[in-house]
Order: sequence, then C-alpha cells, then structure tokens
Amino acid sequence: MKLAFTTLGCPRWDLDTMIDYAVENGFQGIDFRGFQGEMDIFRLPAFSTRREETKQKFDQAGLEIPCFSSSVRLYTTSEEQCRDYLEELKEYGKLCRFFHTPYIRVFGGIIGDTPREQALDIVENNLKEMLAIAEEYQVTLLLETHDDWTSCNYVAEILQRARSPYLKVLWDIHHPYRIAGEAPEKTWETLGRYIRYTHWKDSYGYMANQKGYQLCLMGEGDVPLQHICRLLEEKGFEGYYTLEWEKVWWPDIEEPEVAIPQYAAFMKSIG
Repeated sequence: MKLAFTTLGCPRWDLDTMIDYAVENGFQGIDFRGFQGEMDIFRLPAFSTRREETKQKFDQAGLEIPCFSSSVRLYTTSEEQCRDYLEELKEYGKLCRFFHTPYIRVFGGIIGDTPREQALDIVENNLKEMLAIAEEYQVTLLLETHDDWTSCNYVAEILQRARSPYLKVLWDIHHPYRIAGEAPEKTWETLGRYIRYTHWKDSYGYMANQKGYQLCLMGEGDVPLQHICRLLEEKGFEGYYTLEWEKVWWPDIEEPEVAIPQYAAFMKSIG
C-alpha cells in the first residue's frame, strides 16, 4: 500500500516539515495542492528557480510527487478561463516532466443549470486541447469523482467521449458514497478499469453543516473505509492511497500534526 497526503492538509508547513512527517510516518509520496498560500505552486521559487533543490530533497528522502493537483476544470463556457486552464496544464506538465510525476488531477466542474448533454458537449470540446497538452508532456489527467461529476455514470460518459489513454480517474472514495449514495462496488464496476489514484477521507452525517456532513479522523466516521480498502486489494489496485485532509477549507478540523500520522497508522492497520 503506497501512502501519500495532499498539501491541502498542512497549509502552514514548510517543505522540510512535510518531508520529515512523510518519512517519519512511512509515506511514499506528497501530492501538491497549494503550498505556502499559493494554489498555483509553479509560481513559487520551490517549483521554479529552486526546483533542483526541491527535487534533491525529495530524492534524498526517497519520496515521490505522485500527482500535482491542479485547479483545472473541464467544464467552462468562458474562452478566457479555458485559456487559463490550458496554460495551467502546460505549467504542471513541465513540473511533471521534471519531477517524473505521472498525473495531474483535474475537476469536472460545476455545470449549474446547463443540461447534462450540453455540458458533456462542452467538456468534450474543451478536452481536445487539454489532452493534446497531456500527450505533449506524456502525463495522464486524472478526473476526480467530485462536484457535478461525482456519480460514476457521469464520469464514465466523459471517458467514453474522450477515448484517450491520457484521461483516467481519481476515485475520491468519500464523495460518491457520501454525496451520491453510491455503493463502492458500483463505482468500481463502472470505473475500475480507469482508476489510477485514490483520495481518502472520513465523515459522518451532520445536517447542521451546509454540506450535510462533518469531516473527521479516519475511522471516526461511517464511510466504509476498510471495505473499500479490501475491494481495492481484491481488484489488484496498485496506485496511491492519498489522504486529502481538507484543512484549508475546513480550518476547525484537527491539525496536520494529528491527522497525518493518524491516517498512516489507520491505513496500515486495515491494509
């Protein structure tokens, strides 16, 4: 079982602290979703003018950067926003080439009142240029089960239209179960052959929160974590099990000093 955590969970840590916690707790990778208050990490010295130093630190620690988690959304009707997303993909493509990172996470996006078929047409059109960039940099885009594309059937429709080896799936094991009411077996049956990477979190229903749930430490909620872990093992999944501790969006949840070691211990106990 390969473990990683996203930097969304430790917004105040510097690079050395992240690496130290990863090594001390038996992680194999760190997934970058923002760093030091900047979501577009390619703008920072650590991933531009000083990226050689960053790479050396990861190499010396025996750690990988398995994925760069972008803000790119496949659905947009804005030409300007689409151009921005293409430029963002190019920047992450350069980082993937330099750090030998195979994946860039992308979102489907919020479609609002747009009919699903029309939204699919827009996504299909936008994907043409995005996938051309992925092919240029020999990197795979991972569409996360998230936002208006949480249901496995909606994700499958995008994959069927794209028909590209450069588009696969990031299974956020929380959202389909919690938000779409989808059984893990259904998700795997529909998307399993495309799933290359996973995000992990736990929660319980909590109607006082506008989302309808409360994030919590692993094993303290009711997401069937052990069941999903066994399913992945039975299916021969070899990708990363990555903690997405959303400290940036949920500031009141436990600090990373607690949550990140707890995740490693929990996953090792069920894996």
